[in-house]
Amino acid sequence: MTRSLTLDDLVYAGIALAAGLLAAFLLRMLLRWLGRHAERTTWRGDDVLVDALRMIVPWAAIAGGVASAAAALPLTRTVQHNVNQTLTVLVIFAATISAARVVAGLVRSVTQSRSGVAGSATIFTNITRILVLAIGFLVGLQTLGISIAPLLTALGVGGLAVALALQDTLANLFAGIHILASKTVQPGDYIRLSSGEEGYVEDINWRQTTVRELSNNLVVIPNAQLAKTNMTNFMRPEQKLTILVQVGVSYDSDLEHVERATKEVVTEVMTEITGAVPEHEPAVRFHTFGDSRIGFTVILGVAEFSDQYRIKHEFIKRLHRRYRDEDIRIPSPARTVALQQGTVVIPQQRGTGAEPIDMTTTTPI
Repeated sequence: MTRSLTLDDLVYAGIALAAGLLAAFLLRMLLRWLGRHAERTTWRGDDVLVDALRMIVPWAAIAGGVASAAAALPLTRTVQHNVNQTLTVLVIFAATISAARVVAGLVRSVTQSRSGVAGSATIFTNITRILVLAIGFLVGLQTLGISIAPLLTALGVGGLAVALALQDTLANLFAGIHILASKTVQPGDYIRLSSGEEGYVEDINWRQTTVRELSNNLVVIPNAQLAKTNMTNFMRPEQKLTILVQVGVSYDSDLEHVERATKEVVTEVMTEITGAVPEHEPAVRFHTFGDSRIGFTVILGVAEFSDQYRIKHEFIKRLHRRYRDEDIRIPSPARTVALQQGTVVIPQQRGTGAEPIDMTTTTPI
């Protein structure tokens, strides 16, 4: 049997509740100040931790004030137990959400720091968030006195039926996990599929991979299809790559002079153009006696796949200007057909016959 409610009980309860609210306010202001300082650091993890604490700490202070106020009041044992249990569940709920934010934020920070150019792999972020929320939900049920053993059994039996119904979805899920775990493809990589699609990997989530083409269009590819197709990753094992430019000069050119002038242009482009590799050694390789020219290949170094277009553009312009200044001729393809004096019959369309045409000259094509 409880005693009667007095004015002192109300005063003590009010003081406890006010102290909890004041503590929550002061803690929130402190965390806001810490958040401003965390933004100045290069590590993203402290921002995630402070953001999560902004939710759990004030609510914990308020719950402590309410629990102290309830303890000051002459409540029955049953009511006191229900109040404490409710406050505990609320704190667990807030702590679960905060923990999910922390874990998901840290995973996102890690994936962004390793992806290179763009985007984040949301598949790991979503999986970790769901796992933390599920654990918090089970802990909350256990706190309320609800046995979770039958629930786990039901989830195990129902999971089999769900797995059979969602075979394609699960195949994409595990294919995405396999792709990221094996590090064959990461967000920010530039890839080209055997089917022709190519671009930067924007994101890999639980079902699909998003690729952004150079035209800024998005291509959505199911993870299972990406795992099975032949693919070229232009950023692994390293981001730098070499490109080949085919050039030809006339047969009367001095090849030593051509090689020297070409290497000087390569060195100039490599040191002056953004996206080139300054330490790249100029390479010129003659390889073909063509119909009207001697063909050779110029090897250029670029820092990233998309830089090759700007590098080729500048190299061709400067090489053409240098060859013109050095009187190095780049012949255009030509073919001479010699015809004897007489009549040549050029057939017309089928069924219309042919008309004789008299051609007596040598015609260059």
